[in-house]
Amino acid sequence: MSTARRVVEAAPGLRWHLARARGPLYRRAFAGFGPGSVIVAPLALRGVERITVGAGCAIYERVWLQAEAGGSITLGDRVYVGHDVHLHSIDPVGVGSDTVLADGVFVASTDHDRSDRSRVHGTGPVHIGDRVFLGQRAVVLGGVTIGDGATVGAGAVVTRDVPAGATVAGVPARPVGSRR
Repeated sequence: MSTARRVVEAAPGLRWHLARARGPLYRRAFAGFGPGSVIVAPLALRGVERITVGAGCAIYERVWLQAEAGGSITLGDRVYVGHDVHLHSIDPVGVGSDTVLADGVFVASTDHDRSDRSRVHGTGPVHIGDRVFLGQRAVVLGGVTIGDGATVGAGAVVTRDVPAGATVAGVPARPVGSRR
């Protein structure tokens, strides 16, 4: 007899079903909002006319999505965005299809000005490929590309490009393995 346990995700609750009902509103407000996508109780949605959400995306509670003038956020199809995720763009931020952003992930193509901290500026576009997994509380900074199928460990700070299929961890993130 096996001692392995099967993990079963809870059935969608009332918040999920209420969020599905807001889909038509989001379709009118966002640059694009794919069928079957759901945003459950967001903390902040700013610049939604510059945000595109693909089909079948699940975006959970307390998410902060902000696209400043000149910036954009694009989520591919079937992207999972966990609780407390923060995506902030002045330069474009793109997330590929079938990608998971675990709880607390922070992705930004912005930084505060050194002489006037109330001002922000772009730090370069961010591209996160298809089938990428960003572990809990990972940070991805501007000007970074994460290749298809890569894995970023929990708490890692990604300051440089990550090759396709690589596994990185640490602060700053460094290669620790590969799926190849």
